[in-house]
Amino acid sequence: MDWQEIIFKFVGGLGIFLFGIKYMSDGLQKTAGDKMRGLLAKYTSNPLLGVLVGIVVTILIQTSTGTTVMAIGLINAGLMTLRQGIGVILGANIGTTMTAFIVGIKIEEYALPIIGVGAFLLFFINKKRIQYIGQVIFGFGTLFLGLSTMGGGLKPLRSLPEFTDFIVDLSHSPILGVIVGTVFTVIVQSSSATIGILQTIADEGMIQLRGALPVLFGDNIGTTITAVLASIGASVAAKRAALVHVIFNVLGTILFLLALDLVYQVVLWMGEDVNIRMQIAYAHGFFNVTNTLIFLPFVSVLAWIVTKLVPMKEQELEFRPKYLDIRLLANPSIALGQAQHEIVRMGNLARETLNDASSFFFKRDSKTANLALQKEQLVNELDRKITDYMVKIHQNGLTEGESEIASGLMHTINDIERIGDHAENIVELTEFSINNKVEFSDEAERDLKMMLEAADHTLSRALYALEHKDKEAASDTLKGEAELDRMELEFRKAHIARLNQNLCTGNSGAIFLDILSNLERVGDHSKNIAQYVLRDE
Repeated sequence: MDWQEIIFKFVGGLGIFLFGIKYMSDGLQKTAGDKMRGLLAKYTSNPLLGVLVGIVVTILIQTSTGTTVMAIGLINAGLMTLRQGIGVILGANIGTTMTAFIVGIKIEEYALPIIGVGAFLLFFINKKRIQYIGQVIFGFGTLFLGLSTMGGGLKPLRSLPEFTDFIVDLSHSPILGVIVGTVFTVIVQSSSATIGILQTIADEGMIQLRGALPVLFGDNIGTTITAVLASIGASVAAKRAALVHVIFNVLGTILFLLALDLVYQVVLWMGEDVNIRMQIAYAHGFFNVTNTLIFLPFVSVLAWIVTKLVPMKEQELEFRPKYLDIRLLANPSIALGQAQHEIVRMGNLARETLNDASSFFFKRDSKTANLALQKEQLVNELDRKITDYMVKIHQNGLTEGESEIASGLMHTINDIERIGDHAENIVELTEFSINNKVEFSDEAERDLKMMLEAADHTLSRALYALEHKDKEAASDTLKGEAELDRMELEFRKAHIARLNQNLCTGNSGAIFLDILSNLERVGDHSKNIAQYVLRDE
């Protein structure tokens, strides 16, 4: 027996198979990636809808791990509740069975021509959408080539007594089968791959259906490790969602092991006239659909259990990015949407900083000043974090349209950061006036109050336009900026007149003019944000 050939063919075939799944998944995400976030964030208002969305998304991107991690990322970002996330995770478990059905088709002999068609579309057609379809076809063919290579490598094991004895032990010890399936999936990090290998081994006559079922159940437990890893460092809600995934598959496996004889008979009945690869696919589908039907009515109970098991900490980090999740970078379209949410949040923090600076000027409360400076530090931190995140999104690949959006958002990040700086300047000018006992005339305070309110209104319209892609709000921002320019000129002239009449001092005049200038610059940066929205046709 040539062990080198066995190992090389198995490892190489597994590599080709994993590449095929990943490449096909990437192609599907590029074809439908921009719809993923909308599906997950908008159409999961109840657990049943969440299940349906989880099924659709997983079929579209061909990875339950991807859907689960995506759901955890959205829960972590606060865009999805735990109950909604549970529905999506249940649906993802059903959607992932599609890969097993694809493997069950048995079209290895056509793998090379399928790869040839995919390569032709990839390299000889210039339309991006056709190239993405070519990528899907290429990955589809590569998947079967990997299966064929693995199958050829494993064939000699049928004559090895140690291997046949181990398979007999698996058939007589379902728990051992579950352990083998779990450990192997944890190592490979893909239940689709381990189930595909199981189907290939069974097709070669190396394991019977009854012995394969516990291994299949173990594969479903093993796939939860990815969700657990994804929840490390995430919010409490995300950790709870990962725990639901584990509970769902572990309890389902226990139920199916207790009813193994009945499950075996049901699968034989369902797949009476099909090959064993397709029978395993039927078993995989039966396992996940039945589990979902059992647990769906108890989504609230599951949520309650994991809430008790993973309690909320008394104090969570407040000053950190809320929407940026590195786990979502695998789908650049979704990651870009998350970055947009974080940019809007950054803008709202910059506006709060401006309002706190305004409040500090009129009320002279040092707590308000400290809060404004803390928020400005967070704005600076978000500037760095979002910029780094956007760079990583670019590295993972964006469509031409998405790339233009990303470039515009990068400029917007800089404008928002500068607004925070201007608010910080106002705090520092106010502190100077307090420390040096600088007094302002009633007219000066009235003018500053008017201009601060106008700057806040202009900024709020700019941020609304950015968040909602609202052209009318963007146009309002341009009008507000023009009004701020007019007010600065008018108030500057009025200040000079007061100086000439000795109604205010030189110190108060210098601070007054500096604050006017900072507010006028807030208007300019708000205008830049509005112009980005107006350009985004």
